[in-house]
Amino acid sequence: MTRVCLLGTDDVALRQTLRSHETARDALWTYDLTEPYRNAVEVETMSLGATITLLNDLNWYLVRYVADTLVSEPSVSETEWLSRELATEIRDGRVDPDESDRYLKVYGMLEPDDSDGDETAGAVTSARRLVEPMYVTRTDDSIPAYDLRDVTDTVVVRVTESEFSG
Repeated sequence: MTRVCLLGTDDVALRQTLRSHETARDALWTYDLTEPYRNAVEVETMSLGATITLLNDLNWYLVRYVADTLVSEPSVSETEWLSRELATEIRDGRVDPDESDRYLKVYGMLEPDDSDGDETAGAVTSARRLVEPMYVTRTDDSIPAYDLRDVTDTVVVRVTESEFSG
């Protein structure tokens, strides 16, 4: 199964916003929406093609309310996500999945009880939070350590060369 995770912008409650728009609600009604990270919506689809079709159907909302779109395709990687652009290029046959792992965007992940300076004292949320991404290149099958702040884990996203340099 392919998964897609939409990371909402800071100024909008993504799940509620998507459900408040009829077209988005209609596109998502058959999916079970989960929230793996704070202000994120994740759905599971049948294939990479179905995921790209869903993203195309939601494009108007993605442009306005989504900071990033992550696609998990197990046939490409069991542990790393793909950017929407890279997922589309792999689906269309413009990029070989085996050669898609050089350019990366690595998000830091904070647990709900981690103090990150952005929350008021004592406020704890129930979802993990992804924080500022770091762009890196994989060399010798290794990924440089995330060093933008102290985090409990990272989320690795493969991106296209143009996304990396742009």
